[in-house]
Amino acid sequence: MMNQRQIEKDWNHLIKSEEKFLNRNLHIKSTGWQEKIDHLIPKKLNQTMNIAFFKAFGLIFEKGTGLIEKTYNREKREQNYKINEFAAEIKNSRKAMKEFGKQAKISKNTNLMISIFEGVGMGAFGMGLPDIPLFLAVLLKSIYEIALTYGFSYDSKEEQIFILKIIETALLHEDELLDGNVLLNNWIKEQVAFDITRIEQTRKTSNQLAKELLYLKFVQGIPVIGIVGGISDMVYQKKIADYALMKYKRRFLERKR
Repeated sequence: MMNQRQIEKDWNHLIKSEEKFLNRNLHIKSTGWQEKIDHLIPKKLNQTMNIAFFKAFGLIFEKGTGLIEKTYNREKREQNYKINEFAAEIKNSRKAMKEFGKQAKISKNTNLMISIFEGVGMGAFGMGLPDIPLFLAVLLKSIYEIALTYGFSYDSKEEQIFILKIIETALLHEDELLDGNVLLNNWIKEQVAFDITRIEQTRKTSNQLAKELLYLKFVQGIPVIGIVGGISDMVYQKKIADYALMKYKRRFLERKR
């Protein structure tokens, strides 16, 4: 049996991390440069991006997960989780418990580096919209690896809805962020099926991504200058991955409490 005192310490640390994330992202931060280029953005760009994200999600969930898994060894990661869990049970120490988070952070940071090269590379050639499938592939790769590190799969539609909700919620603000965070935490605790289909949640998540990345993807579509927009890929990848790590750690600790 894992050390319950240590699990509670990790739980309390997680709660503080979540509170910091919520406080940091609660309010929308206005940027002057967005207002200056607002008149340049095509009226249909938001809708176009929305559709692009929606189609990319569908393609990856239906046919692309196998390709993403070729970039890492899923079986080895599942074995590593079992080894780490066994070690945590036997050693009953903080060091053994920290191994889960350590491996999750390594995966997250590795994928952030991939995101930088991918985003900057596409931005240098002025490729904003074509970057969307690659952006999502790297993002989902990061979340998949975090999930496996904490002993969770991502194959079922219910798990995919959970992933989509993580992405959407990480980009929300104000009461929507608070409400979305509570909804995810309740699902983690109660494990009651979501009252939304994967297609419906895909639309919501795609809409939020399009809304949040509108200005940056527009800038990324301008050759050379688009490098700035490409760097933003890493910023959003980190934000979502940080939130995903907290939610999977919460699921892991909830299961052990």
